[in-house]
Amino acid sequence: MRLECCLTFNKMRILGLMSGTSLDGLDIAYCDFSSPDSFKLLAAETVPYPTEWRQRLASIHKASAMEYAMADVELGRFFGEKVLQFRNAHPGEVDCIASHGHTVFHQPERGMTAQIGDGNVIHAVTGLPVVYDFRRLDVALGGQGAPLVPIGDRLLFGQYDSCINLGGIANISYEADGQRIAYDICPCNMALNWLAAKAGASYDHDGQTAASGHIIDRLLSELNSIGYYSQQAPKTLGKEWFESSFLPLLEQNITTPIPDLLRTTTEHIAYQLCQALTESGSHVIIVTGGGAKNKFLMQRVTNIAPNVTIHECDPLIVDYKEAIIFALLAYLRLSGQNNTLASVTGACRDSSGGVICGPIK
Repeated sequence: MRLECCLTFNKMRILGLMSGTSLDGLDIAYCDFSSPDSFKLLAAETVPYPTEWRQRLASIHKASAMEYAMADVELGRFFGEKVLQFRNAHPGEVDCIASHGHTVFHQPERGMTAQIGDGNVIHAVTGLPVVYDFRRLDVALGGQGAPLVPIGDRLLFGQYDSCINLGGIANISYEADGQRIAYDICPCNMALNWLAAKAGASYDHDGQTAASGHIIDRLLSELNSIGYYSQQAPKTLGKEWFESSFLPLLEQNITTPIPDLLRTTTEHIAYQLCQALTESGSHVIIVTGGGAKNKFLMQRVTNIAPNVTIHECDPLIVDYKEAIIFALLAYLRLSGQNNTLASVTGACRDSSGGVICGPIK
């Protein structure tokens, strides 16, 4: 799908907010759009989560209904306050905020996905219009509600054969027969960071610990045999799946040296990434997200798939691509255009998702 050239789009400046499953923090991207395929990144910043919020978000899926509801409100206030601080540091006109929220539950097979960080509270704190809750309409239409970034991959990064994002979960997006195809590939930083924490670190810097370990062949075979990998797209992963299907395999081997577990898990991720790249027929790709900075993981991908060229892009794009694209989703929503592709999610139709809170100029 390409937007018809006869459509007229207003210039908008939008703050995109993204909170990922790896719990790195809140990404804020200040974007200027003159059309759906033209943008400027005016400023960007990551606000690390305080220890209290990291611990709270890591366990919120096990909280009571009241604790969940209060976290929704209080995270919205946290987002709003951080937006105000960001605007003090980077003044300029803002037409609206686009907030992905923080995913707590994602079970599209049951018709449910939930992101907290109440957009009404963000609006009340900042005084700015907010577009939020982007996923639930697609799920209501029978889709996976994810990935949502591929429409931005098409419009803003369509020069690459495929786009890979390595966050808590790794996903891929590419064109096939005139349609955008995308799906979650496998866990990424969600698994690596869990293992690093067992060694007292927040993450494995550059994959150095993994590089020092040895592959556990039996575990690697078990990981690669997980049923999800034989399913056809559209398909998505969530924290619930990670805890029920992936984590037990790591926990069964927890007495094994952590470097060996990290080495094996890194090899598994690299293998699954290369399987996806082979299936997509990709040769020139872009890799973004925190995992793109894992030098050992990237080395393993290039070793396994030597015919694939990873384009070296602007470090700001590596860090903030998802926040930028959620700003784009709001831009499309406010322009009356679809921002979610049924070819990606499996919904019964394309749609324009996102709840709008507050008056738009």
